[in-house]
Amino acid sequence: MNTQVIVKVKDYLAQRAIFVVLILLVIGIAVADPNFLAFSTLRDILQQSSTRLIIALGAAFILITGGVDLSAGRVVGLTAVVSASMLQTEVYANRFFPDLPQVSVLLPILIGIIAGLIVGLINGFIVAKLHVPPFIATLGTMVGIYGVNSIYFDMEPNQSQPIGGLRPDFTVWGSGYIDFGGGYSLPYIVIIAIFVAFICWVIFNKTRLGKNMYAIGGNVQAAHVSGINVARNLIAIYAISGALYGIAGVLEAARTGGATNNYGNMYELDAIAACVVGGVSTAGGIGTVPGVMAGVLIFGVINYGLTFIGVSPYWQLIIKGLIIVAAVAFDIRKYMAKK
Repeated sequence: MNTQVIVKVKDYLAQRAIFVVLILLVIGIAVADPNFLAFSTLRDILQQSSTRLIIALGAAFILITGGVDLSAGRVVGLTAVVSASMLQTEVYANRFFPDLPQVSVLLPILIGIIAGLIVGLINGFIVAKLHVPPFIATLGTMVGIYGVNSIYFDMEPNQSQPIGGLRPDFTVWGSGYIDFGGGYSLPYIVIIAIFVAFICWVIFNKTRLGKNMYAIGGNVQAAHVSGINVARNLIAIYAISGALYGIAGVLEAARTGGATNNYGNMYELDAIAACVVGGVSTAGGIGTVPGVMAGVLIFGVINYGLTFIGVSPYWQLIIKGLIIVAAVAFDIRKYMAKK
């Protein structure tokens, strides 16, 4: 009986190892500095992690199908620049479009999201119809998008100057918050990220697209045989991922109050790492929204928490690297055991 209980406990912890690691990490930092448990610290971590979560959710869609998206960071940069360039105040001296009227804040936001969706459609078409491996396809679009963004960013009269002076009705979505009184508040960007995560959970678990996504990642040939239109589903999945990167890019510009063509650089690697640490299999077919959220929070706690207690950024990189390698090794071990 005791043996059975021990086995059940081990299985339970193995299935929720990511959450155990997160809790232990928080406890360890809190022991070093109890002030880390202040509500304001948690709020700052959540605010900084919000756009990373949305990017990671987009990356998770692709990883679950057995692919990988290297263009995510550059899509974030493109959508941040596009939306920010149209949302500067009239009194700002170096406006990107000097003669542009003060349009509705929703229009540039929508344009940014659509730009991300279009890139996702292009990625999906290249992968699904031209049968280019996702790594190569998205590597190509990553380079191309950065070129397009840089040309746009270098247009007259901007000439590669950082875009600033953004309108308050736009930046409020990145820096504003709901005040509950007593020092407690919740940033709008966190609420948006949670809502996006909920929508992704619904797609993952309650829609035909979600079921097809797991089937394609689990065994693409079996998915074909079972009647799934793999190409159409892949294009839809890449489009959704692109739209998520677009949302993240717009929110990143709102959060920081500006944008440059280098926004989002290497974000895709952080997103993939968070997904893998959160239990999304590199072999495809496995992954959950709560797991991705936990993976993003682990890196948020590492980045913010270790800085909070004075750990060198170089040691932080070593710790992150070890966590990534351990997570991938654990994932491969599970995959080989299943085979």
